[in-house]
Amino acid sequence: MSYEPLHHKYRPQTFAQLVGQEAIATTLTSALRQQRIAPAYLFTGARGTGKTSSARILAKSLNCLQSEVPTEHPCGVCEVCRMIARGSALDVIEIDAASNTGVDNIRELIERAQFAPVQCRYKVYVIDEVHMLSNAAFNALLKTLEEPPDRVVFVLATTDPQKVLPTIISRCQRFDFRRIPLEALTQHLGMIAQKEAIAISEEAITLVAQISQGGLRDAESLLDQLSLMPGEIAVEQVWDLVGAVPERDLMTLLEAIADDNSTAVLDQTRHLLDRGREPLGVLQNLASFYRDLLIAKTTPDRNDLVALTLPTWEKLCTFAQQLDIRLILLSQQHLRGSEVQIKNTTQPRLWLEVTLLGLLPSAIVSESAGVRSQESVNRQQPTANSHTAGAKLDRAQPAMSAVPQVAVRASQSEPVPAEIVPEPTPEAIPQPSHTPANIEPATTVSTETPKPDAETDLVALWKQIIKNTQPPGTQALLRQQGHLLAFNGREARVAVSSQPLFKMFQERLPNVEAAFLKVFERKVKVSLEVASLPAPAAASTQETDPGTPPSSYAPPSLPSNEDNSARSQPPTNRPSPNRVAESTPDNHFAASASPEPQLETSLPPVQGYWEEDEVTRAAKRLAEFFAGKVVDMGEDDLPARSPEVTADLESRSAAASLWTAAPSEEDLDDEDDDDDLPF
Repeated sequence: MSYEPLHHKYRPQTFAQLVGQEAIATTLTSALRQQRIAPAYLFTGARGTGKTSSARILAKSLNCLQSEVPTEHPCGVCEVCRMIARGSALDVIEIDAASNTGVDNIRELIERAQFAPVQCRYKVYVIDEVHMLSNAAFNALLKTLEEPPDRVVFVLATTDPQKVLPTIISRCQRFDFRRIPLEALTQHLGMIAQKEAIAISEEAITLVAQISQGGLRDAESLLDQLSLMPGEIAVEQVWDLVGAVPERDLMTLLEAIADDNSTAVLDQTRHLLDRGREPLGVLQNLASFYRDLLIAKTTPDRNDLVALTLPTWEKLCTFAQQLDIRLILLSQQHLRGSEVQIKNTTQPRLWLEVTLLGLLPSAIVSESAGVRSQESVNRQQPTANSHTAGAKLDRAQPAMSAVPQVAVRASQSEPVPAEIVPEPTPEAIPQPSHTPANIEPATTVSTETPKPDAETDLVALWKQIIKNTQPPGTQALLRQQGHLLAFNGREARVAVSSQPLFKMFQERLPNVEAAFLKVFERKVKVSLEVASLPAPAAASTQETDPGTPPSSYAPPSLPSNEDNSARSQPPTNRPSPNRVAESTPDNHFAASASPEPQLETSLPPVQGYWEEDEVTRAAKRLAEFFAGKVVDMGEDDLPARSPEVTADLESRSAAASLWTAAPSEEDLDDEDDDDDLPF
């Protein structure tokens, strides 16, 4: 008879034989007893915890020939039970999803599932490592999992349920297999050792169970390897076979580190490496031992949390009482940061020795002292910076409050004359005050969105909006016939010079809002109103628009029907001491000759649209088409004519009167006669 490994020989054959999975065994047993068979099951958990064994037990329970219905106690001796145990049953198909990942494999499986079972009551499909299927294969399996053919059961097994689609999980009954507890694993290994007559000590069995970390198959495989050794198996033989650093050597190394003995540390490290231990393995085992040391320091009664024998655990608990918990934590942090260095270096032995020397208490204390001193310097640095920043803030605050934020934003893209910035009034300048020491350091560059107020330079802002407006034709229209009336940060009011242009502006309103979004980096609602351009805006329009012809005489007057109302309104601009032109109030060229636009500090009055006759409107439309203005000049404003010019005009008027004279009766009669002509 061929050799049979222990993990095959002692595979559980019923749910009662499952080790450490009592909850799952109870649930599946009740389902079989009540004949409540689900169409699909999902078994998840770590390796070696009984997923595939449970799937086979479920298949035998559904198809045992000793019972007419599914039973929770399969006989294990009938033909079907023995074929399922050997893996040769025709109706129990085990599929490795790692080698059948495509949608074609799943399509073939679905087609075969339509046929009735040959030997058994149920056709069972066991798909192992189901997380390896592709998304297309998962999607192809969805409908069949939810509504499979009659007498078909799917069992999906995986060690990584996170990679399984949620739609697949929702169609299955999920069972999570936990790692087997240490006590149950130790009892099972002791039973196997007794039946197989393996001479092994109880400490060695416990160590095997601890090393396997809750995996029954790993523990049985390790016990199978140890059974080949002659004599009684001790703890040292287990450590040698596993290849890990023995706990006794780790304890010796830990004592040398705690004594701050660098020579003993180097000797013990060299001893471990000469015995064939890998440097990375030594580092990882020592980090695990420091973890056990921390548990011994904090909870000495929880030896079930560590993979140590009882004598070593008791010795470690006694040793941990003389160490500071902060020193243990700093040592763990030092080991964690050194693993990558040893893994990637070409000299792992050297860096292992350097790392272990860094665990000495003298090195840990000096390093932690340096870190604490640096932290204290960092804590004091913001305080000193806050005093300096407070002094700078007191000196710079008046200047920052005097300059509007929008003007600063506009100056980043185009130069703005210094004369348009208003000088601060004594009331607007905050008085210097003592800045608390805990204030955050002030930054000179503001990253917030500008918030214009009454002091905002609307002219400079309008220039910036025009510059960022596309296409160029819209720029010219805004520059000549538009003006910014008000802006509060969220809404903007734009004036249109005349009612006929209102619709044209309204069509280009998205372009203006896009320009506001580009300048202020947030959406601004723009509303249009019909209002005449104020004098400062008209002056700035003539300055910035090269296509507008310069005026050599007085500025154009308003239409006659609102002339009186316009003259009766006082100017709304605040006087500035920087303006030279305002010192001569009788100068008619002040608006056009001033080199800088005036700053508006209050919202200009909105003037409504006035009624005009057809001639006036036609003239204005003609003037607006050629980017000009209608000028109404009286007889007193015309220059004096010379006698020659007067005589020439009279002769031309007499010649023109011949063409405009009223027709005579004879001419009318002739016209009546012409009506009789055929052409």
